[in-house]
Amino acid sequence: MQDQLTPELVFRDPYVLDFLGLKDRYLEKDLEDAILRELEAFLLELGAGFAFVARQRHIQIDNDDFYIDLLFYHRSLHRLIAIDLKLGNFKAEYKGQMGLYLRWLDKYERQQGEDSPLGIILCAGKKQEQIELLELNLSGIHVAEYLTELPSREMLVEKLHRAIKVARARLEAYNN
Repeated sequence: MQDQLTPELVFRDPYVLDFLGLKDRYLEKDLEDAILRELEAFLLELGAGFAFVARQRHIQIDNDDFYIDLLFYHRSLHRLIAIDLKLGNFKAEYKGQMGLYLRWLDKYERQQGEDSPLGIILCAGKKQEQIELLELNLSGIHVAEYLTELPSREMLVEKLHRAIKVARARLEAYNN
């Protein structure tokens, strides 16, 4: 097995954003403003290697305006990472939006020596079966939950057991 850093090893799920100080009700813009205000803490939560590139990166396609919420570069992966912030649960339509952003970044922003951009859709909740059926892992799109307060011990134990189960299944698939 080769020691190579992969997006699966870099991206987390969930991201704990309790340091943003958001309460029960907030808008997507409030979330983005809080992230930028606490950029250093957000970068630490993302993990090593992320570098901030832009906020609300404007792109224009066929005279339509689009805005990528947050754009980062990952030094070890040698790729741009687009982050789309969503307040509610994941919806299937988010794949199309992120796919459009990634194709645009690949065509107009990717520099020589870089790999194709990846996307993170950061949602308040995930719909696991939708994510699996959409085969987001094959399209360079990662969906992760964010938590605005520390999770309970029970939730942490559940997520740990789920992560162990997934890791074992991947290891078994790799060995076969």
